[in-house]
Amino acid sequence: MASVAEPNAASLSVASSANEVVHPRPSTRRASRIPSAKRAFDVTLSGIGLVCSLPVWAVIAAAIKIENPGDVFYRQPRVAEGGGSFEALKFRSMVMDAEAGVGAVQASHNDPRVTRVGRLLRATALDELPQLWSIFRGDMSFVGPRALRPGEIEVLGDGRYELLEDVPGFEERSRVRPGLTGLAQIYAARDVRRHQKFRYDRLYIQRQSFWLDLRLIALSCWITFRGAWEVRGRKF
Repeated sequence: MASVAEPNAASLSVASSANEVVHPRPSTRRASRIPSAKRAFDVTLSGIGLVCSLPVWAVIAAAIKIENPGDVFYRQPRVAEGGGSFEALKFRSMVMDAEAGVGAVQASHNDPRVTRVGRLLRATALDELPQLWSIFRGDMSFVGPRALRPGEIEVLGDGRYELLEDVPGFEERSRVRPGLTGLAQIYAARDVRRHQKFRYDRLYIQRQSFWLDLRLIALSCWITFRGAWEVRGRKF
């Protein structure tokens, strides 16, 4: 399978407003701005997925409860299309109250907060399974930029913290509906800086098509089958 071209500085010009800070607003239901064919595909596939995966939900819920008693699901606010917010639902992959005193920091390599069941869920992306409901509702799409958390921060190499809203490209990627998978999720190394991942998001926004979406979904299924979502380098 031919690889997607790496984004480069010449093809991805940063909009003049990219450095503006965007503060997510309270959740508002916005009219769909994605192509009707893409929305129909999202509704159909997520609906089938929700029905067919119910037995898997039961197994995962039992495994989470047995290893680390507490809530099965973890609710998170996420930045929505247009800069609003919505509540995403995921299977809990960390110990209870994992962010107490830490805040919205992405899990690091071998993060001690992640449970054994959680490591399997993250490697196969099964912790994201409840987000099929977000897709069915219209808060997300199958393919698009990753849905970020309001106020999420990135720890830089020198120990400084950077708000993702301050990273160039944040505003542009927030104009489209977030996705469960996408160019950045598949092709960007997990530990690269967010401004590099945002370049992949902007490339997708420029080149998005139904056939590209199908290809990215197929690649995502292959990564899930291999349990390679937590690989720090190339996923395939």
